[in-house]
Amino acid sequence: MINIAIDGPAGAGKSTIARKIAAELGYVYVDTGAMFRAIGLYMVRLGVELSDSGAIADKVSGADVDIVYKDGTQVVMLNGDDVNGLIRTEEISDAASKVAVVPEVRKKMLTLQRDIANKHDVIMDGRDIGSAVLPDADLKIYLTASVDVRAERRYKENIEKGMEADLEAIKADIRERDERDMNRSEAPLVKVPDAAEIDTSDMTIDDVVKTIGDMIRKL
Repeated sequence: MINIAIDGPAGAGKSTIARKIAAELGYVYVDTGAMFRAIGLYMVRLGVELSDSGAIADKVSGADVDIVYKDGTQVVMLNGDDVNGLIRTEEISDAASKVAVVPEVRKKMLTLQRDIANKHDVIMDGRDIGSAVLPDADLKIYLTASVDVRAERRYKENIEKGMEADLEAIKADIRERDERDMNRSEAPLVKVPDAAEIDTSDMTIDDVVKTIGDMIRKL
């Protein structure tokens, strides 16, 4: 099996790019962020205080998260329900970042993610894929971009979806999320020494897809 790990901060374009490359090469795309978002959604639905790691650890066993493919599209299932349309809000994105620091949540996700990687050629993106989930990946990419560029992208996405958006608030949220992700004690966001860093600030999606696609084809 060929395993590709793509890590990087929020808003760097990991999911969009990984999805396109996987479709192009016929790999399975594993959106680990979506899996954590499903856990975040679960906790929000239960009314769990997201600063209470003990409560999150206690409740996580009740969340059954799975990834299935329907017509070639990844669908995230939470306790048997398709939650793809519910996990892309700013509230759930923030909740995902908070639940992701809880060791019990990460252990639960790690087992599922590695199982998928053992069965398929995968492109997996997240915060700690190259460092913790797939440390022996055939290729590791660290995808990044400036805070301003990442915030502008998210702002445009929200506007296009008809959602209210405040650019400065999004910038502040991204900075806070970066700080949290990079400094958490459990599997922090880090660029591992053997990862190739790609700054997408001045690149189009197609440029990045071609760059990484070419790297994979040389494996």
